[in-house]
This record gives sequence, structure tokens and C-alpha cells, in this order.
Amino acid sequence: MSATAAARPSSPCDQDRLARLALTRVTEPGSRPVFRAVEEIGARAVWAALRTGRACPALSPDARAAASARAEGYDPADDLARLRAAGARLLVPGDAEWPGDRLGWPDGALPDAPPLALSVRGPHPLGAATARSVAVVGARAATAYGVHVAGELARGLAERGVAVVSGGAYGIDAAAHVGALTAEQAPTLAVLACGVDVAYPRGNDRLLARLAEQHLVVSELPAGSGPTRARFLVRNRLIAALTLGTVVVEAAHRSGSLATADRARSLSRHVMAVPGPVTSALSAGCHALLRNGASCVTSPDDVLELVGVLGADAAAPQRGPTSLRDELSETVRRVLDAVPVRGGAGEAALARDAGVTTLVVQQVLPPLLVHGLVERTPQGWRLTALGASGPAPRSVDRP
Repeated sequence: MSATAAARPSSPCDQDRLARLALTRVTEPGSRPVFRAVEEIGARAVWAALRTGRACPALSPDARAAASARAEGYDPADDLARLRAAGARLLVPGDAEWPGDRLGWPDGALPDAPPLALSVRGPHPLGAATARSVAVVGARAATAYGVHVAGELARGLAERGVAVVSGGAYGIDAAAHVGALTAEQAPTLAVLACGVDVAYPRGNDRLLARLAEQHLVVSELPAGSGPTRARFLVRNRLIAALTLGTVVVEAAHRSGSLATADRARSLSRHVMAVPGPVTSALSAGCHALLRNGASCVTSPDDVLELVGVLGADAAAPQRGPTSLRDELSETVRRVLDAVPVRGGAGEAALARDAGVTTLVVQQVLPPLLVHGLVERTPQGWRLTALGASGPAPRSVDRP
């Protein structure tokens, strides 16, 4: 039996799967007319119409003619065999591994339609891997700053069990994948604008091979398909849809990463951006996102606070260095503020300046003296160097 014959399904369910694969070959991903046609009459009926040249009311004559031209002489069983030869599998809606409702959105939410099928390489179930996932995207021609931030952000997210999704490209994408790989805690997914058996860009072939072997590589294009400009833009919606939120690390004003952020916003996903130098053109897009309502993130904790489990993933409040007066009561601070840096002052003068009684000053000064914050001089009480600018004491009596 030939490989093609072995790959040809026979059951109605398998025939639907094969028809969906065929439609990904003869039409472009994200086609709303094709998706609507499949919803109305089923993938098998749409494929039969395109293959035989019959009328298909759900499709316009132009769309039908273009797809029929591609379908001439084409056998989807060959594509299925090629996919399996590459160690990949075909997923369709209804499969246990399909990412559920995340790949279905209301008509009109995006200018494109959800995928009809997905090709997947890698050992992890796609649905489970993306259930807790974040997209980290950005410029291909990234700066050293952007590469560092993307790698550290991805590593921190992966260490906390969050799958990192990106596009497998140069720059921020590659830095995000590599950062997640170093954590060895959660899978990282590359969503491609070409077939899962095509290494693009060529310079990332080793990275993509490692992801296919140990993590996940995903595409809605059939095996052997090459990338095009339009396919990159449509691919971005898949990155946004698979994840709980999108982080843009570096992006110029016309970066494709901004399209991913726009898609995420349209799908009610979290949109996040990392600020950069105001002089950097590669951070201008991020700053525009921040002005338009994106959440500012600078660490994995910031991201998790937005996309994580309510309460469980809340970030700890960030505080600056502890200052001298942080642990002092209001009364003690007032007395300490009244003590001069130079010269000296008596207890009565300190009480007057602090607005307290002399008895309170007499109670406060000994603990401050013990902690080295004040000292007694022939001219009276004055601050020590520690009292003037040092760190807060462990404890001070608080009258």
C-alpha cells in the first residue's frame, strides 16, 4: 500500500478532516467566505464543490474560481502523508487537543476568520500548553536591550509555568523562545507563517528544530507552504488568539507586532507593552500602545498579575529602599526632625520645635541615642550622620 493510500481517511469524520486540510491548501488562511461556507454546508461539501467546479452559493464566483484553479490535480492525501512524514499531526475543531473556544470568535470581531485546521509538531498537547500562555513579540531588528528584556521576561514566565508563544522570527521572537527554553519548566510555541516542516527564517533552523522536537511548532498552513507578507499578518491573529495576553517588548511605529496587539485587543485579551528609551525608534510603537491603554509591564510578576489567577498571581508591592523614618512613629519623627544637624539644642527647645511636651522629648531621646541616631554635645542634642541620612533602625520605642 502506498503512503498516500494509507493516509487517505475513509470514515466521515476522517473525510471532514481531509477536506479541511484540502481547504487550507487551496484557499488562504483566515478567509471569512470560506469559513462561513464551511459553517453553512460543511467542509466536505465545500471541498467537493471546489474540486469538481460545481457552484457553491456560500462562495463568490471569484473566490470559487481562484480556489478551483489550485484544486486542479491536487490530492489532500498527499499533504496528509507529507505532514505525517514530518512528524506532525493535523488538528481540527472537536479534537481533544484543539484549544477550545480560544480559536472561535464572534463574526466581525476580526477582519479574518478562525482557522479551519492546524498542523502541529511537538510532544505537548496544544490545548493544554496554551491554556496558560502569553505571547511575547517584538521587532526583528531588536536592540541588545530588547533581546535582554524579552529573554528575561520569557524565562521568568516559563519558570512560573506559563507557556511562551511567539513567531519564531529573528530578534524578540527568538530571544523569547530561547529565554523560555533556559527555564525548562513550560513549553514554548512557535506559530509560523509557513508549513511546520519549513525552517523560516533559515538562520533559526536549529531553534525551530529544537522547538519541534521538544516543545511545539504550529501553523494553519499545510506542509511545505512558504511564507508571504499577507500570511505573516494573518499568522499574528493566531498568536493573539491562542494566548491570554500579548506583550510587545520592542516595536517601531509600523511593526507587525502592533498588529498582534491590535488583534489581542479585538479578542478581549490583555495587551501589554515594555517601555524603552524615549530616543529609541524601536520603542516608539510600545509607547504608542501605552498611550492607548496597554498595560505597562517590566517583569514576569507584572504580566502574571494581569493574566494569572485572581489573587494567586498578584504581584508583591514594589517599594524603594527603606528610609530612616519608615519605622518611626509620628511623634518620634517630629522630635527627630527638631534635632539640629549642627550645633545642639536643649530638651525644652526640641519640645517647642516638635510641638510636644518636654516629658515626651525626654522619653524619646534615650532610644534614639541607643540606636546611634542622636548624640549629646556640650551645646545640647544633635543628629549623628546615621540620624541625618542612614537606614531605618530595627526598632525604636514609640511613646
